Amino acid sequence: MDFDLTDEQRLMQDSVGRLMADAYGSLEQRNRHRAEPLGWSEQLWARYAELGLLGLPFSEQHGGFGGGPQELMLVMEAFGRALAVEPYFSTVVLGGALLRLAGSPAQQSALISRIAEGKLRLAFAHAEPQARYDLYDVATTAHRAGSGWVLDGEKTLVLHGDSADLLIVSARTAGERTDAEGISLFLLDAATRGVMRRGYPTQDGLRAAEVSLSGAPAGEDAVLGKPGAAAPVIAQAVDLALAALCAEAVGAMEALHALTVDYLKTRKQFGVPIGSFQVLQHRAVDMMIALEQARSMTMYAAMMADSADAEERRAAIAAAKVQVNRSARFLGQQAIQLHGGIGMTMEYKAGHYFKRLAMMESLFGDTEHHLRAVAQHGHLIGD
Repeated sequence: MDFDLTDEQRLMQDSVGRLMADAYGSLEQRNRHRAEPLGWSEQLWARYAELGLLGLPFSEQHGGFGGGPQELMLVMEAFGRALAVEPYFSTVVLGGALLRLAGSPAQQSALISRIAEGKLRLAFAHAEPQARYDLYDVATTAHRAGSGWVLDGEKTLVLHGDSADLLIVSARTAGERTDAEGISLFLLDAATRGVMRRGYPTQDGLRAAEVSLSGAPAGEDAVLGKPGAAAPVIAQAVDLALAALCAEAVGAMEALHALTVDYLKTRKQFGVPIGSFQVLQHRAVDMMIALEQARSMTMYAAMMADSADAEERRAAIAAAKVQVNRSARFLGQQAIQLHGGIGMTMEYKAGHYFKRLAMMESLFGDTEHHLRAVAQHGHLIGD
């Protein structure tokens, strides 16, 4: 596999890097974005639209730019380095993947151009309190009512669900609670009668929401894909999202490692920089090794994210998440310990990187969950 970037990818990497450095150059800037009414910067969201970032993974015929997982990886790395708080992951990566994979031509034509222009935000309302990491544990129901549907249920930890314009809701139209068959996806306007949202800040500075559905109506045209057959779509969209999440974690780890090395060069003890102590140099090198292991597996995940072979793709993505989780925990713990007390203060960025990495570690499955997936599939590359 060729991991080298093309000239176009390098240009995009530089452009996004400069934008994020300007917008998130200090912790104070991040705090200002978080303090805005939606919990993130609408002005910066408009800048993402101007640069084409919001239309990046969508086809050109629908107003996008035709980028793939590799281009998305570069953007997410930049977001990870910056600790960005905008709903890019929920709207473009996760919601966008569901729309690309299951949306009808009419749905894609109507919605994608609005996403690319920054006029429409999505959130995937899928996780439920009892489900943990089981993608097919869906208790929310959708029943026929006239020419449409009525939805009832509870969704939890809906990423940026409090500021989304449109919810993509998973609901069971057939089968038992944990069956893969019988799950459907619905496009639901967040202002629909019967939809109640309770937004809150997450530990890493982002936003999420609890969503209650009580007799929420949905028209026939609100069904995303074939009714009852959403399980493979959800699984593929989550794999694409995990590949992007791994890239974001690599960006955060890269920034945290650089911050730690800089601290070792400037913090003095016994009249000399503590970075002159060989044992601390060795620990910084160990952190770099963990970072590069995570980066390599993230590149592999990006290469495999579009694979049509679901078994091969799942094994590759799960293996990447295992390595990224392990690297993130090791690098984060080392960084905090090397910084000492300042690493845990809210006025210093190291602790914020650590919290973001800790939250990403459990998103869509912790290390043990993905280890079981690797063991279940038994290989990384198909026979």
